[in-house]
Amino acid sequence: MNNRYYSLDVFRGATVALMILVNNPGSWSHIFTPLEHAAWHGCTPTDLVFPFFLFAVGNAMSFVMPKFEQKGNNFFLKKIIKRTLLIFLIGLFLNWSPFLRYDQAGNLVLKGWEWAKADGSTTGIRVMGVLQRIALCYFFASLIVYYFKQKGSYLISCILLLSYWVFTWLLGNSTNPFSLQGFWGTQVDINLFGDAHVYHGEGVAFDPEGLASTATAIVQVIFGYFVGAYIQQKGKTFEMLSNLFVAAAVLMVAGYCWDMVFPINKKIWSSSYVLYTTGLAMAVLGVMIYLIEFNGKKGIWSKFFDVFGKNPLFIFVISGFLPRLLGLIRINNGTKSDGTLLYTTPFGWFYEHICKNISADLRVGSLVYAIVMIIFYWSIVYWMDKKKIYVKV
Repeated sequence: MNNRYYSLDVFRGATVALMILVNNPGSWSHIFTPLEHAAWHGCTPTDLVFPFFLFAVGNAMSFVMPKFEQKGNNFFLKKIIKRTLLIFLIGLFLNWSPFLRYDQAGNLVLKGWEWAKADGSTTGIRVMGVLQRIALCYFFASLIVYYFKQKGSYLISCILLLSYWVFTWLLGNSTNPFSLQGFWGTQVDINLFGDAHVYHGEGVAFDPEGLASTATAIVQVIFGYFVGAYIQQKGKTFEMLSNLFVAAAVLMVAGYCWDMVFPINKKIWSSSYVLYTTGLAMAVLGVMIYLIEFNGKKGIWSKFFDVFGKNPLFIFVISGFLPRLLGLIRINNGTKSDGTLLYTTPFGWFYEHICKNISADLRVGSLVYAIVMIIFYWSIVYWMDKKKIYVKV
């Protein structure tokens, strides 16, 4: 058996597909429970998407790191700094896009860095986000692995996970340091970026991709690197596969044990969450390696996910940018009881007039809409794959 791991491409592509599924429901008010994030503590299938992607970033890093070491220090630094800046700026571009907004009078105006809301409060462009976290995790994980090698990276990973637990416990609200209101990292983000530039989706200023919780997310990438390097070192053997499953089980059990004192929580990216989700990622990857590399179970299903994995950054950006851009198109959608006009968007119209009417259970229509979005974006990357167009940074 050769040393190419097609299963890693499929794993990455499946993660991107699931990311599109959970990020594009027809209605955020009507979602099946497994497709929702945990309200706070706990972990749903949706909460696995982001850590699985960071784990895949680490896998990919294990294949290019030997090239970096061969090319030397200057080449390595130029490459990772350039890539980090590009991914971070693309994330900021996505948050700012489409650079226009409707003001209180219903007029299209340029979207500045900050603006006043109807209630008089100030809001603005969110600084952090998914791509920004990926950029920072990639940058610091690359530095740690390159300069401290495997043993040093293990030690630093342990220090980061343990230190974050201690800081969260000691610096948070003494009553409940692991709560939304008690989490210490929120004040770090507010002090650095300002309240207007922090996520408010929880009803208060709190950023699930904030700086403090990025520390443990870095470890997720390092763990992905360890696994990628290990399967290359051992090759496609049953020893490698059995050890992968054993390590996966150990990490999941360790995560569950740590959960008793530091709850599994995606939104603050707790240390127990890192162990638990890394273990699950290893188990899923192990199953894919067994099916694809050992038993040759490839076909339409693997090709479907594979094309997502070949253009992951591009399809993530386009799936975030296109709804925002089409959101500028207002389609008349009736009136309120007070005579105020109601508007929807092209994607919104598709959900309201087609998907929503499929079933009396509105969650079904919302899911159908999300599946249609996956197929729509898949058709784009499938065409790109056919044309050998791959967008990389």
